[in-house]
Amino acid sequence: MLDHLGIQVRDLDASITFYDAVLATLGARRMLQYPEAVGYGSGKPDFWLSPAPAEAVGQESHIAFTAPDRGAVRAFHDAAVAAGARVLHEPRVWPEYHADYFGVFVRDPDGNNVEAVCHAPG
Repeated sequence: MLDHLGIQVRDLDASITFYDAVLATLGARRMLQYPEAVGYGSGKPDFWLSPAPAEAVGQESHIAFTAPDRGAVRAFHDAAVAAGARVLHEPRVWPEYHADYFGVFVRDPDGNNVEAVCHAPG
């Protein structure tokens, strides 16, 4: 349903460092970079970061990235921790969503709830 998504960040450099690390574990990379926007993806840039205006007051967003397997979810967790992210929920099965929902939840540098999820059986 979505073609691409963009979020605004307070510290673009800190966010680039974080997303370079965690998205690499999911097979994505920084594909385009302009002074006003940075695009990540694997085939095309479909996740974008841009600097928030100085006066902007942000609210938490929840962003879930698809992981190809449970190992990638764990690698996402490890990369996030290495990048200094606070872990909200360790990698695990979430049966309340469905029997094969395996995800991890962390905070990005702006406090967003960022998830990596695999829907395949373990």
